[in-house]
Amino acid sequence: MLYLVSYDIPDDRRRTKLAKALKDFGDRVQYSVFECLLERELLEKMEARIKKIIDEKEDSVRVYSLCAGCEKAIAIFGQGEVSHDEEVYIL
Repeated sequence: MLYLVSYDIPDDRRRTKLAKALKDFGDRVQYSVFECLLERELLEKMEARIKKIIDEKEDSVRVYSLCAGCEKAIAIFGQGEVSHDEEVYIL
């Protein structure tokens, strides 16, 4: 499933820490937006890491799930492309 993660975090340190954590799960497509192709288990790990990093009284993180039909309907204007699951992984 494709997930879109966006955040608004006023604290520079927490914002940087969250961005680094999200890079483990997906691709940054804008400054505070990531596209993440995840199975349920990885989604739960990502959500747990987000909760450890943020201050729920100050920060806002949104995780949107996009169905296959929604993913196909994404329109991009200008640079960029939708994240795709690679057939080959290098470990």
